[in-house]
Amino acid sequence: MALGFPMASRQKTRVSIAERISRPTPIIVLLVALCAGGVLWAQLERGAQRGVNPIDGSGSYEVSGVVVDIAARDAETARSAGWRAAQRQGWAMLWARTNGQPETAAPRLPDSTLDSIAGAIVVEHEQISAHRYIASLGVLFDRARTGELLGAKGAIRRSAPMLVIPIEWSGGAPISFELRNEWQKAWARFRSGNSPVDYVRVSGTGADPILLNAAQTRRPGRSWWRMLLDQYGAADIVVPEVSLQRQWPGGPVIGTFTARHGPDGKIIDSFTLRTETGDGLPAMLDKGAARIDAAYVRALQAGELRADPTLVVEDAPAVEEIPIDDVLGQLALAASTVVPIQVDTPDSVMLRSAEVALRGVTGITSVQTSSLALGGVSTFRVNFAGPLPALREQLISRGWQVEDAGGGLRIRRASAPPPPAPSAR
Repeated sequence: MALGFPMASRQKTRVSIAERISRPTPIIVLLVALCAGGVLWAQLERGAQRGVNPIDGSGSYEVSGVVVDIAARDAETARSAGWRAAQRQGWAMLWARTNGQPETAAPRLPDSTLDSIAGAIVVEHEQISAHRYIASLGVLFDRARTGELLGAKGAIRRSAPMLVIPIEWSGGAPISFELRNEWQKAWARFRSGNSPVDYVRVSGTGADPILLNAAQTRRPGRSWWRMLLDQYGAADIVVPEVSLQRQWPGGPVIGTFTARHGPDGKIIDSFTLRTETGDGLPAMLDKGAARIDAAYVRALQAGELRADPTLVVEDAPAVEEIPIDDVLGQLALAASTVVPIQVDTPDSVMLRSAEVALRGVTGITSVQTSSLALGGVSTFRVNFAGPLPALREQLISRGWQVEDAGGGLRIRRASAPPPPAPSAR
């Protein structure tokens, strides 16, 4: 007799280490889920790497590219004199641009007046020495204070609100608002106050990277575009694109710029710019943004920057309001009325004839015999779509004599008129 445990109580088969590893335990599954959730949370929490608030240039006139070269006894005096010279030259450039005349025809304003209308000096590039100041500056003039002095007349044609989605192609991949990029910064720096194109620029935070990405600019479907335009308060779309090609790290950068318009990506203009070093990339992109704006302005003046009619959400036709009393009255008329009708039925033929005649009345939906009395008076239960007076008129028009009978009607066939009496001779 073999020793050992009975069959019902034998020990379990030994599980190998490989099998233990291959079988996921609840703890391992939980750890994997927590790690995956942490990775996703880390990806969603990269908000610090997204978003650039655009500069609000709606309250200022901007003049850029003002070159000054001033020598003085010290650097501070030279810089102050250079900024005053930039205000004078910037005013002449702004007046000439607004009125379409040469700069020499601009009225001379005292420095005190220029100080009151000049809002800020933008330093584009400057070189300072002990006795000399060389710079390229920009001057911002307050729109409210400068408007009267400019003397411009006539209405300025402006475009419909255009939602701006800048796309940068770098390394073969497009980027819009997913990560903060130089092209987005260039459009955030661009001062749109001088442009007749009404740009709607977003900061790129929140849901902007999900809704306004490169893939969306290639979708022609109008329904989703209508929703986006309604959410951002725009009427059309412009997509300025740049494709950057870096020759080597820190070396020349070639940018191919494309101005697109509308959900179908119609190309308005395309050009190429080049910078010799990577440090000159922001300046090149600023120049590209200005040239793309100029292309959009030319298209607006030529009538090509019109809003796509398929993006316009048509208002629903106005619904005529009906007083509630009229509605209730119509519902009452449309409601079915149950009417008991009494009919003389001397025999079954008359019973059948009366039932068929009632079913043929307009408005009666059903006829049921509730009380049968051959040789007497039978009662029908009638459903009529309308009030009781209307049923009475229907029966009278079909040759019945109608009488009221305890909340219902009593009908009988109208007797034929007696023949006329013979005339006496």
